[in-house]
Amino acid sequence: MTNAIDIRSMSRTFGHSKALDDITLTVPPGAICGLLGRNGAGKTTIMSILAGQDRPSSGTAEVFGQNPFENEAALSKISFVRDNQRYPDGYRLHHVLRIAPEFAPNWNAGIAAELVEGLRIPDRTPIKKFSRGQLSAVAIVLALASRAPLTLLDEPYLGLDVTARAFFHNMLLRDYTEHPRTVILSTHLIEESEALFDRVVIVDRGRVRADCDSDETSSLAFTLSGTADAVERLSEGRALLLSHTVGNLKSVTVSGTADDDLRTQARTLGATVSPATLQELVAAFGADAPQAIRTRKGAHA
Repeated sequence: MTNAIDIRSMSRTFGHSKALDDITLTVPPGAICGLLGRNGAGKTTIMSILAGQDRPSSGTAEVFGQNPFENEAALSKISFVRDNQRYPDGYRLHHVLRIAPEFAPNWNAGIAAELVEGLRIPDRTPIKKFSRGQLSAVAIVLALASRAPLTLLDEPYLGLDVTARAFFHNMLLRDYTEHPRTVILSTHLIEESEALFDRVVIVDRGRVRADCDSDETSSLAFTLSGTADAVERLSEGRALLLSHTVGNLKSVTVSGTADDDLRTQARTLGATVSPATLQELVAAFGADAPQAIRTRKGAHA
């Protein structure tokens, strides 16, 4: 089976700055993958290369087995609308909806109309006067209505209220279920979005820190919390990803899985052991430069 995305030893440099540093990752077809990390971690650079808008300085990036750069056949399968997408002066919504099908062979006008209504996008206001949330809504329409085999969503939530975000989630899942495709979603609203993901990639400083199925993230790290003395005793000799202290209380994120002996010791010392949440993982990997964690157990669609 050909992967939807196959990146091998890929780097991207801009002058003396290295945006991506020898990254390798795969995403299977039919997956919704969360691409997570801090600002400047390299997420948008990855998406730009996958969309054929940039190319690696070294290594390879393939979409459905093809190099997307200057490749019309590959690009026809990809939808990527940036969070700062620009439109010609004077454009209104109907202009965008009229021209979009020319670049999206699988365009669905019914989905576009439903999204426009649900997201309450104004038709008569010039797009250059749209609010941040309205611009995000237009990007969502272009991405989802394209029904592209690979859909890249870069911070689609910017400026959207909670009702609009929930509507977007529902529409994405409904249309994805009816018309499966591969979706890469980059977002900082991790708690709201993680239920969508069946695969997770965490990047920081241009490197892959975690690459696994979503149900495996809970085994990547755990948290210890309690009095500072107890936590320091329990975490001694372990690989710490993140530490936080307030007064005499301390919490640490530890790489790996807590064993039964550690849990028994924690109960004796009055400390708490719990799996790290996905948001805690992203924060921990973004706080330092730990060893990359990769779990490859065959992806599920």
